Amino acid sequence: MKVDGGISFELSKAAASAREAEAAGYDGAWTAETAHDPFLPHVLAAEHTERLELGTSIAVAFARNPMNLANLAWDLQSYSKGRFILGLGSQIKPHITKRFSMEWSHPAPRMREMILAIRAIWDTWQNGTPLAFRGEFYTHTLMTPFFTPDRNDLGDFGVPRIFLAGVGELMTEVAGEVCDGFICHGFTTERYLREITLPALARGRAKAGKTMDGFEIVGPSFVVTGNDEAEMAAAEQGTRQQIAFYGSTPAYKGVLELHGWNGLHEELNALSKKGGWVEMGNLVTDEILNTFAVVGEPEQVAPELLRRYGDVVGRISFYAPYRSNPDRWRQVMADLQAA
Repeated sequence: MKVDGGISFELSKAAASAREAEAAGYDGAWTAETAHDPFLPHVLAAEHTERLELGTSIAVAFARNPMNLANLAWDLQSYSKGRFILGLGSQIKPHITKRFSMEWSHPAPRMREMILAIRAIWDTWQNGTPLAFRGEFYTHTLMTPFFTPDRNDLGDFGVPRIFLAGVGELMTEVAGEVCDGFICHGFTTERYLREITLPALARGRAKAGKTMDGFEIVGPSFVVTGNDEAEMAAAEQGTRQQIAFYGSTPAYKGVLELHGWNGLHEELNALSKKGGWVEMGNLVTDEILNTFAVVGEPEQVAPELLRRYGDVVGRISFYAPYRSNPDRWRQVMADLQAA
């Protein structure tokens, strides 16, 4: 199992944090689109590392269009010498319409079309195929030599892999059909992964005439651990609040209902509208916490992650929560990477 970490969003720190992640033994490093652009740090990370895989987890797809995503990923793939993964996610409607002022409609079909459009653009750049993509949401039919990257930019590395994050079955099927990998949302349990996610991915792969062979799954990543009781308590409190935050989102309601926690989403959602973040965390019981998260001392983390996900997940992505004791963390990573 590959173990991934993160790099700093601050450009002044991105290079150093990428070097640190590579030296620590991480297989990959991801950036998420929160308060900063997720692509820019990877320019510095690519320049200052040699083997670390680099990816966005996630970049908000619907805040952009297929052409600029194709450009960004192409250039980062070239500069990193084949180490870049374009990780995309849809975000939810209020963010797309109110934060990014972009159009929202039919997210799963739109995402499928966006990824197919990106691939069509890459095919034009790499193989000289005339650009003639016409879909319901995106149309790309103009590509002159002046705007065409040099096909030799990518050398022998090929185009970037595309991973897609999702929770719902329709988006998950899209990932299986048109992507190279799937990023499990942190708000995923072992049961949800096995009963909902994996069958949806398999259906998508079948639509494309493919099997799951070679398809990479990035696993859930809630981990509660620490060097002492104080660190454990802080990690537990933060994780409860994060689980509650996700549980308040209507799109993720099905995960709670699968486990029989009916009505919890409505309580969390109502509190979120009042700004009751602390109260929301208090609604996450020990049962819920232990279902979503691996909870235990550092030495217990790897065995439990492998027990839950080792037969289906190819890589796990989370930050080292106890950097004050790197020797313990190295052993956790080594145990996972040896599996």
